[in-house]
Amino acid sequence: MSTEVPCELPELLQSFTVAALRHRPRDLLHFAVQYFSQLLRNRNDGDSASGVQTVNREEPMQTDSETSEEELEGTISRDSTLAGMLILLLVLVCAEPYNPDEEEEDTEPRIICPKTDEQRRRLQEACKDILLFKNLDQEQMFQVLDAMFEKLVKVGEHVIDQGDDGDNFYVVERGTYDIYVNAKSGAMCVGAYDNRGSFGELALMYNTPRAATIIATCSGALWGLDRVTFRRIIQKNNAKKRKMYEAFIQSLPLLKSLELSERMKVVDVFETKMYKDGERIISQGDQADCFYIVESGEVRITLKSKTQRYMDENGIEIARCTRGQYFGELALVTNKPRAASAHAVGKVKCLVMDVQAFERLLGPCMEIMKRNIANYEEQLVALFGTNMDLTDPSV
Repeated sequence: MSTEVPCELPELLQSFTVAALRHRPRDLLHFAVQYFSQLLRNRNDGDSASGVQTVNREEPMQTDSETSEEELEGTISRDSTLAGMLILLLVLVCAEPYNPDEEEEDTEPRIICPKTDEQRRRLQEACKDILLFKNLDQEQMFQVLDAMFEKLVKVGEHVIDQGDDGDNFYVVERGTYDIYVNAKSGAMCVGAYDNRGSFGELALMYNTPRAATIIATCSGALWGLDRVTFRRIIQKNNAKKRKMYEAFIQSLPLLKSLELSERMKVVDVFETKMYKDGERIISQGDQADCFYIVESGEVRITLKSKTQRYMDENGIEIARCTRGQYFGELALVTNKPRAASAHAVGKVKCLVMDVQAFERLLGPCMEIMKRNIANYEEQLVALFGTNMDLTDPSV
């Protein structure tokens, strides 16, 4: 379902966008204030037609070729999707974003809401598919789960109301909830949550009032996370973590062939996993599902051969991987089962990428990885005194 758009909004957005694209202001927000202030003055003076022509002429468009206003208007009017994007852009520009780098060091005590084992089990089940939680490490996730509180709702109860200040982020455990937004004709239902999902994050992230009203249509249960914890853990910590991983990824020789934008996508898809001393990370003969980069600790790579006997039941050690080195790529490159096993030596932290993301994002690195297969085989010749094909699972 869609929200009723005020009839003057498309024309207003189009004229502002044309002006912004033509003049390319260095400070878009300042330009917008000037533009709409001038437009308002012109309307009050009964001369709204001159608004676009008199705003901020000092900011010329920095392009090699001049684009006419008619051409820009045509482009925008042909793309209906752009209108919706412009609405969102204006909302975000006008909002006061939360900048984790400017936040003072948190001195507030950690919030812990006691829960029974059964409540915690239900909470973990409700949160397992929430996108905002996907990139939290184990410690951060424990803090989030500790801070969340259960909220039971009744039929017809307003969970949040449009225009109110944001206080909590909510995860749906059970129940159905309608989403309403205010329009000229009254409140309009624009969607619903059905026993899953989450809402309320935008008001917390951008310091804006609630953008919609959420009403329970049956009795249900929600899990709430307060504003302070949301910002401290999900927003602030994730921003720091992203910045750290960007620098880490850029330092890896394997990924230097990627464009900056490609490396940023790689950062977004990595998950963090922790392993205890001696824990098996991958097993020889298993189907490949992930690619690993060691962030901290050390990983021992071992190989079993049907033609050799070894004192170590895990096989003979053929390599060790330390910070910045990767493993698990061989089976993904060759589309064959794992050729070796990997075990944690001490505590290990890895960045993990699933096979779909690996195939989608690391295509430019494939040649480097394939060349490394020859290096692996040379190492095995030195160990075993004979040639071995690592792509052959029968070794």
